[in-house]
Amino acid sequence: MKFSRIAAIVEKETTEIVRDPITVVVALLMPLLMLFLFGYAISLDVDNVPMGVFDQDRSPDSRALVDRFIQSGYFQLAQDFTDDRDVEKELQRGTVKLALVIPPKFQNTLARDGTAPVQVLVDGTYSATANLIAAYAAAIVSDFHSEASPSVHVEARVWYNPALRSVTFVIPGLFGVILMAFPPLLTALAITREKESGSIQQIFASPLTPAEFLTGKLVPYGLIAFVQIVMVIAVGFLWFDVPLRGSIGLLLLVGLVYVFCTVGIGLLVSTVTKSQLVAMLLALIVTLMPSFLFSGFLFPIFTMPYVLQLYTRLFPVQYFVDFSRGVVLKGAGLPELWPSVLLLCAYTAIIFALAAWRFRKKVA
Repeated sequence: MKFSRIAAIVEKETTEIVRDPITVVVALLMPLLMLFLFGYAISLDVDNVPMGVFDQDRSPDSRALVDRFIQSGYFQLAQDFTDDRDVEKELQRGTVKLALVIPPKFQNTLARDGTAPVQVLVDGTYSATANLIAAYAAAIVSDFHSEASPSVHVEARVWYNPALRSVTFVIPGLFGVILMAFPPLLTALAITREKESGSIQQIFASPLTPAEFLTGKLVPYGLIAFVQIVMVIAVGFLWFDVPLRGSIGLLLLVGLVYVFCTVGIGLLVSTVTKSQLVAMLLALIVTLMPSFLFSGFLFPIFTMPYVLQLYTRLFPVQYFVDFSRGVVLKGAGLPELWPSVLLLCAYTAIIFALAAWRFRKKVA
């Protein structure tokens, strides 16, 4: 490859980008908009869950258990039932998400045996929230029983995200998702636009090799994407107060590799499409949808069927999400995260090689 030819393509593409400032502004603002929307909209936290209580004992111990639920901050008392039929009715209406049923003689059983059964009914319409509500309720009841019978006391500690804040988990994952959404789309549209206008025929008639042409396209859009990731990371740490346990330099360095990987996907998409509309649709299908479903951003990959776990390996966003969360939340470095970095580098090289192979020079 001759660097003078690549520099000429870079200069040409940079000039076209500068002539279209609206596209550049949108390209820089959309990732921030997406970060704020998802940062505030996606929340796995459970707070102030409306609960109902059917206390059939009406004893000091039963009231103490109810107070333990309310004082936890996770639940607020919305209904005080006097009939078991009201419990099912309010759960069906959705006015309560959890019903605590305390049986008669609760206090006597607790004093005699050191433990007493209670029933917790949870609205399972939204399964993810229901699991959290049930887990919080079980923890409160278990803690209450452990004080009544203190012979065994379990003390649990949560590492890496001790406050269990959703935003601390979501933001490092968004780094990978956002960078998979916009750079491939911009790059794919840039080349297909030349195909539609016919100006790419001049490239076909020139002595440029496919690798030189694609490298020249890769550099300016890669730099724009790198500015995007710097902005997204800065806002994630400064605005959302996400703690950074590891090296910011390592995160940016591997982020640069990931940026060129996503831009390379856009180049590959442009080599198999001829119109901007098809390129846009294909780019969204192969980037945005998998980044939400198969990256581990929201849904744990280890809970998926084994075949789908293998399928997720086809998308690079998973490797960067794992790396980003490892650096940001766990303070891990290359000794712990080198497999993700190695796979990401290999993916980038393969994508660019495929794009260069697919790009066929034609004489005008």
